[in-house]
Amino acid sequence: MSYFQLNGITEQFSNLSKGKKRFQVMIKPSGSDCNLNCTYCYYLHKKKLFNRQNATRMSDEILQSLVQQYIEGNQHDEIVFSWQGGEPTLMGIDFFEKAVSLQRKYNYAGKKIENTLQTNGILLNNEWASFLKHHNFLVGLSIDGPEEIHNIHRKDRNGKPSFNLVMEGLNHLKNHQVPFNVLATINRHNPKKPLEVYRFLTKEVGANYVQFNPCVEAVSYQNIAPNFWQESFMPRVGTPRSRPAHSGSVVTKWSVDPLDWGYFLCTVFDEWYKSDIGLILVNWFETAVVQSMKLPAQICLTGEICGKGVAIEYTGDVFSCDHYVYPEYCIGNIQDKKLVDLVFSEKQKAFVFYKRNSLPQYCLNCPHGFLCWGQCPRHRFLKCPEGEPGLNYLCPGFKTFYSTKKQEIKQIANMVLMK
Repeated sequence: MSYFQLNGITEQFSNLSKGKKRFQVMIKPSGSDCNLNCTYCYYLHKKKLFNRQNATRMSDEILQSLVQQYIEGNQHDEIVFSWQGGEPTLMGIDFFEKAVSLQRKYNYAGKKIENTLQTNGILLNNEWASFLKHHNFLVGLSIDGPEEIHNIHRKDRNGKPSFNLVMEGLNHLKNHQVPFNVLATINRHNPKKPLEVYRFLTKEVGANYVQFNPCVEAVSYQNIAPNFWQESFMPRVGTPRSRPAHSGSVVTKWSVDPLDWGYFLCTVFDEWYKSDIGLILVNWFETAVVQSMKLPAQICLTGEICGKGVAIEYTGDVFSCDHYVYPEYCIGNIQDKKLVDLVFSEKQKAFVFYKRNSLPQYCLNCPHGFLCWGQCPRHRFLKCPEGEPGLNYLCPGFKTFYSTKKQEIKQIANMVLMK
C-alpha cells in the first residue's frame, strides 16, 4: 500500500471533530460579467447556463448577509475575502468600500480580515490603486506572458488585445506599492515558450509569487457539469482523442496538451531551481516540496480532498467550488440557510470526499500519488491504460514532472528541514 493511501485527512474536516469550522469563499459579485472576452474563459458562459440576460450585480442585501455570515461562521482568527469574477472591478470602488465597512461592522471578535482581488487589470487606475493600498488588498493579476503570447487569447469584447492596458494597470499597482502576484493561464500556445513566460513574469513584471493555471476544459463544459460525463465520452490515455490536436478531442482546442504541460513545468523548474529558490514562489513547486515532507498540500488541486473554498454568486447561491458553478453543484442560498451550514452540509461533504474516494486503481498504485491525489476531479475524463475511467487528463504531464524532478524536490525539502 502506498503512503498516500495511509495519509490522514486534511485540516479542514479533521477540525470538525475538534469543534472548529474553517472555510473560504470565492466571491463573484458581478457574476460572469467581464470586460474581456478571453478565448479560454471557463466562466463567461454561466450567464447563458443560468438564463441570466440582464446585468449581474450583487445587491447590498446579499453583500451584507454574506459578510456577516462569513465572519460569524468561521471559527478561526483569520478570514480571507477572495473577490473574483467575471471581473470584480466592474462593481466599482463604492461597492468595495461598503464591503470593507461591513467587515469592520461585523468583526465583533477582532479577527484578522484580509481581502484578495483577482483581476484582469483593465480598469485599474490611480483611484483603484489608492483604495487597494489603503485597505491592504492583495491583488492577483491575470497575465499570460509577453505581449505576443498574452494577446493570443486575452482580448476585449471588440477583439482588441489587452496587454498594454494590463501593463498600465500594473504600473498603477507598483506606483502605489500595492502587493500583487500573477496568474498565468497555460494554454495550447504558451507552454512551448516556458522560459519566455517565466522570465517575463518574474524579471519584467516583477512578481515574486507566480501561479501557473493549466487550461483544461472538456469540449462539453458549457452544457455538462464535471463528473456527469458518460463513460463513452472518455478516451484512453495516450490515444489521439486524449490530446487537443485531434479533431475529435475530448478537450477544447485551446486546452494545454498534457505533454506540453509536463515540459513547461520541468523547464521552468530547472530555471527556478538554478536561480530563484527562496526568491520566487511558484505554486506547483512550493506544494510539491511541502507534500514531499508529508505535510498538507498548499493548493487544493493537489490536496487529498476538495471543498476548502466554495463559490458564491451575486444571487447568494453557493456552489461547491468556483469551477463547479453548475446547477448540479448548487448547495443552497444564503438567504435561505446560513453559509456555514451550507458549507458543512451533507451534500458538500460528499463533494469534499469524492476526490479521494473516487481515485482509480491506477492512481492508487502510482508512486507520485501523494503529490497529486488525482489532481482536480473536473479533469478526470480519461480512462487509465487498463480501461478504468476517472484518470486525470493532465496525468502524463504531472508524471513527467514528478518523476524527472523528484531528486531536486527532495533536496529542497531536506534544505528546509535543516534550517
